[in-house]
Amino acid sequence: MIVLGLGGAVGHDPAAAIVVDGKVIAAAEEERFIRDKHAKGLQAEQAAQFCLHFAGVKPSDVQAVAYPFAPISILGPARWHYALRHWYAPDRALTALLNGNRRYRRNVRAVFQMLERIGIDPRKIKFMPVEHHLAHASSAYHVSGYRDAAILSVDGVGEYCTTWFGYGQGGRIHRVKEFYSPDSLGGLYGAITEYLGFEMLDGEFKVMGMAPYGDANQIDVTPLLDWSKNNFRVNTSLVNCIGWRRYKRDGKGTYFSRKLIDMWGPPREGDEIDEPYVHVAAAVQQQLEKVLLALTRNYLGEHIARTKRLCYAGGVALNVKANQRLIAQLPPGGELFVQPAASDAGTALGAATYAAHELGDKIQPMEHAYLGPEYSLEEIAAALKKRHVKFELCQSITDVAAELLARGEVVSWFQGRMEFGPRSLGNRSILGNPASRGTADLINAQIKYRERWRPFCPSMLDTVAPDILQTKHPSPYMTFTFDVAEHWKARIPEVVHEDGTARPQIVTRKSNPRYYELLQKFEARTGLPVLLNTSLNRRGEPMVCSPDDALEMFFGSDLQNLAIGDFLIKKA
Repeated sequence: MIVLGLGGAVGHDPAAAIVVDGKVIAAAEEERFIRDKHAKGLQAEQAAQFCLHFAGVKPSDVQAVAYPFAPISILGPARWHYALRHWYAPDRALTALLNGNRRYRRNVRAVFQMLERIGIDPRKIKFMPVEHHLAHASSAYHVSGYRDAAILSVDGVGEYCTTWFGYGQGGRIHRVKEFYSPDSLGGLYGAITEYLGFEMLDGEFKVMGMAPYGDANQIDVTPLLDWSKNNFRVNTSLVNCIGWRRYKRDGKGTYFSRKLIDMWGPPREGDEIDEPYVHVAAAVQQQLEKVLLALTRNYLGEHIARTKRLCYAGGVALNVKANQRLIAQLPPGGELFVQPAASDAGTALGAATYAAHELGDKIQPMEHAYLGPEYSLEEIAAALKKRHVKFELCQSITDVAAELLARGEVVSWFQGRMEFGPRSLGNRSILGNPASRGTADLINAQIKYRERWRPFCPSMLDTVAPDILQTKHPSPYMTFTFDVAEHWKARIPEVVHEDGTARPQIVTRKSNPRYYELLQKFEARTGLPVLLNTSLNRRGEPMVCSPDDALEMFFGSDLQNLAIGDFLIKKA
């Protein structure tokens, strides 16, 4: 069975994934091809074309198209809950009741138009809508390799659902409990992200990065929501509000109200981390962790105890600090699997895997996240010659890069297939020496042009990860933080965060042979089996995809070294 999955159903992060006979062949975000971060309001047209081309599949070969958005019945609780909670905006409430699937119909029209543009006749394929959070659930469970597992999905909102609890058993996904908009933990965190001066979808990572600098006891966040172990209700007079309740900033409506400003003071502006905003970040992060853990214990505790496995997706699944807390509550030998493209881009993968399973395929486990385009040496050389770039063809690019890194230089590293998801995992990366003081500040200020307090992540060899992280828990995708062992903190200071944690990528020879070789050669020169790793992009831009993108980034920043394929480019 050939199934194409398409994301972007809620207006951002369109992506495509192709599953052939149960195997995920390719997946990529649209933003990488069109160079427009989050590709808001667009379809995954170029991403879909890439997936078809990489899989060697003609448009006419596609048998099913899966889409992570489905019609929701008026007979269920979702639309009624939405209407009752939005009583103060009667137009929205009545629309939910009388025309609650209008967005679904609009989405289908746009998807069918896009399919026709790329040569797929919507009348000749099986179109399979999958509920948004069911797609998130499938994106984690079906590729995890676990037969039985608890499943969790948390984000802003899908059709109406915001928070989903369930379990997988023998390939089938079962629903346990749902919560509906406007009661959304992801939405609340996003609203505070806006209050703290960042953009939703982009800034949540920054709030999480600010949190360790603050004191959660300095700010009272209890007015934001009422909650217990089995329920929560967001205060929409403060956050997750619509219509006239929204505070307008520069003429644009936000997801918080004037009442929040009256309570905490003016919204944050600028790039500094200062009071009281660091304390707000700390408090809202702590609140998220407490509520999420309590709900998970209540609804999934039995399934976690039985299976020792938890699969997790949705935008909130990229909150690595909360994930560390989830791991801590697992039984001995338990594992948490967070799908690397856990945000809405991953729903393309989830819709495709769910549909493929429903059509009779057995889904194969995800072995790595390198699912995007790759470029031959000939294609790279053509891009270099087109720009008249001077370069050196290296007998061993890993030797050359390891030597530069050992000397404390920063190296941009462009190799193999592009990663799926927001984390650079050693193929579209900026690398540095984690022992070289000031490397993080240099990259933030002169290369990525982002806030100076933003933390960086370590890529480390699997042979030493248990000693550094004090755990044997898998961490291939930078989706968790762990406490760094005391005897390592002073050795790799540039990748240890303010609270003593790190967000690691544990590299195996099987998952990425060339990157593993680079780490080994760096260790041979320095005694350190760890590299500082951050994504190859500038602030506000998507991660680079093509050689042209890498060159644009290289010459548009203070990067001095670019290792692209077997070629090295150095600035004079």
